[in-house]
Amino acid sequence: MSRIQTGSFQGMKLLNKSTILNTIRLHSPISRAEIAKKTKLTPATVTNIVTELINENLVCESKVGTSQGGRKPILLTINNRDSFIVGVDVGGHTVRAVVTNLSATIQARDEITLPSPLTKDELLKQIVLVIQAVMTKSKINKDKIIGIGIGMHGVVDHLEGIAIFAPNFQLRQIPIKKHLEAQFQIPVYVENDVRAFTLGETWFGNGKGIDNLICINIGVGIGAGIILNDQLFHGQNGIAGEIGHVIVDINGRKCSCGSYGCLQTIAGGEVLRERALESEQNQELLKKAHNDPNAINGALIYQCAKEGDPLSLQLLADTGRYIGVGVINLIHLINPTRIIIGGGVAKAGDYVLAPLREVVKERALTAQARETEILQSKLGDDGTMIGAATLVLKHLFNPHITL
Repeated sequence: MSRIQTGSFQGMKLLNKSTILNTIRLHSPISRAEIAKKTKLTPATVTNIVTELINENLVCESKVGTSQGGRKPILLTINNRDSFIVGVDVGGHTVRAVVTNLSATIQARDEITLPSPLTKDELLKQIVLVIQAVMTKSKINKDKIIGIGIGMHGVVDHLEGIAIFAPNFQLRQIPIKKHLEAQFQIPVYVENDVRAFTLGETWFGNGKGIDNLICINIGVGIGAGIILNDQLFHGQNGIAGEIGHVIVDINGRKCSCGSYGCLQTIAGGEVLRERALESEQNQELLKKAHNDPNAINGALIYQCAKEGDPLSLQLLADTGRYIGVGVINLIHLINPTRIIIGGGVAKAGDYVLAPLREVVKERALTAQARETEILQSKLGDDGTMIGAATLVLKHLFNPHITL
């Protein structure tokens, strides 16, 4: 991501431009005079920059406002007709992509299942294919695509756009940004999938307006994205938020990371399925699965829980309690205002969240900690894709400023 030097004329102009664009995003429809008032910029500066934004198809004139004396003002909004973004979720088994407008409204979507085993070249090829497919489905001219965002599982260097380690593929040093920019000639931004999901919730979901926030994604693994003082937190080497590898039992089961007793060895989608298969009370689940053990998954367990199956209810409640232990640790470490739970397991809603909240109320350190808000993701399955698109929006609306 480029840094804007505020000591230069060009830097100040870019800063003013992003300020005006963000003001329109947050307060539209809005007049030029109102923008000048909110930003403390001169009317001439606002007029000149708005003209540039209109010419760049980022802003459009929408309607005439109410006059306060004199001519009626022309109101401005974000241009959702002429600028679009591709958001991609590179998961453990699939690559999913959407095309959105600048308000994150989905215009088209596509998905592919990844082959196994997978090489770096094959993975990059599959990502290219799904981007090409979703752009074709959208019927939007490539010239209107202003950026591509990638939410990638594992450890990511978000500055260089490299997947340092993708554990589900056992691949390292994947040059995603370099490869895709060469392929499409469009700016590409890459982030860890859970951090992308967190950014999406911050802009368009249940994290709006929250300066200190944690989003937890519970799927095959468990990860957390952390917002501190309104900034996405990466840590020194980009591994902040790996809550799935917080050790909760030093004598516990071996984890895929090589350690023992990690949180995701007792909670998460894979363990939920394993417990269902191991139980002697799984007759109802097997019946629903037509006696095919491979058909037992989180979605089926949730369905059976809704129908009152005791084992399914117990499995989801246990998962909620185990996740609750990790949540308490995060509350005591970070002290967030709100925690958002997403991912496949979170689809079970209060079957998981109610016991999770109970554990927090029972074991958190202070009365305020016990009242930490815990909500389900608003963006659901689309969270990482919307978040990936938001990576582009973040660069557009809030470029990194060097003070």
